[in-house]
Parts: sequence; C-alpha cells; structure tokens
Amino acid sequence: MSVPPILIMPRSAYSVQQKASSFPNKRKNRTMTKRALIVVDIQNDYFPGGKWPLSEVEAAADNAAQILAAARRQGDLIVHIRHEFPTHDAPFFAPGSEGAQIHPKVRNQGDEPVVVKNHINSFRDTNLQEVLDRGGVEEVVICGSMSHMCVDAVTRAANDFGYKVTVIHDACATRDLEFNGVRVPAAQVHAAFMGALGFGYATVRSTSDYLGAATSA
Repeated sequence: MSVPPILIMPRSAYSVQQKASSFPNKRKNRTMTKRALIVVDIQNDYFPGGKWPLSEVEAAADNAAQILAAARRQGDLIVHIRHEFPTHDAPFFAPGSEGAQIHPKVRNQGDEPVVVKNHINSFRDTNLQEVLDRGGVEEVVICGSMSHMCVDAVTRAANDFGYKVTVIHDACATRDLEFNGVRVPAAQVHAAFMGALGFGYATVRSTSDYLGAATSA
C-alpha cells in the first residue's frame, strides 16, 4: 500500500491544517548524512505541452532524477518544493491543476515531504526551515527550476540561514528572457545566474562531478 506524501502548506494555511497533517517525526526523519536534497519546482507546466515550457528542461530533469536516486541511496533527507499561484487565473501552476503537479521524472516517494509555496523563495511563508532543522540538516543540495528565479532565491536564502549549499547546474533549467528590447537566450541567463551563485553563495557542480564524488566518498 502506497504511503501518501507529507504535504506542508504555506504558513497561512498551516495553522488550519496542522492537526490534519502528520508532521514528520523528529527522531524518525533525522538524516545520518546531515544533508538534504531540495528539488525545486520540477512541475508539469515547465515541460513541453505545459503552459510555461523551459529550455532543455527534459535533460535537466533527467539529471535531477539521477541526483534524487543517489540521495535516496545515501539516506539524505529529500524535500520536494511545489509552487502554486494563489489564483486560478495564474499564467501557470494554477491551484489544483495538472500543470502544478510534480513531474513523473522526480515524483516524491513514500514519506518524502512536499512543501507547497506561493512565493519565489521556498523559505518564505513555508515550513521548509523547520523540516530541515528537524532532520538535523547542515548541508543542502539544490536542483530544479527556474535557474534565475526559485533556484536562485532558495540558494541565497539557504546560505543566509547558514547551510552549506551545493547547486547542481545541469539539473536546473530556465528560459529566454527579455530586457529593454533585447532577447537574452536561456543558456546565457542560466550561465549568468550559476556564475553569480558560484561566486559567493554556493558550490556549483555538474551532475557527473557530484555523483562521482559521492561514489568515491
């Protein structure tokens, strides 16, 4: 029998749903590695056929799936982040829509917690920090979407909260942007943000480099 995921709502909803939700047991959910994988917003609307498709998202999700499998083998705490906009007229990730669901490539298993957020920063108005602290986490590994938005925000926030941070750059995806009439290709957007994060907020590594180090450890 499958076990339903632990759903952690934004703080505005948590006070109402606290008794209905089975919050992770502190002792049971402490990770021996003191490390957590945070999988950010790898959701259906970001994929081909969705409302907000990203560049190279399939390849990034495949890499994220490898990182996720390794984290499960290593016994890391795994936290899935899922974004929902608060209104049904949102451009994507509308509440309760199929597009707002986690993509099958990285779907949560067992009692892996799912943190639902309404803001760019995964820590804002959620219980993400409480989940990490209950797990005794000191280091976080981050992958997901979009590189220039939610990945960037959670990386900077995690660093500010004192966690050691690693970002898996080829397990993240973004899309073209426009500024002042100039189109900025997704690859340049991604590179600029990964460069900035690597400069002062995180260790930025490839999937193969990270998995190779994990195997040899």
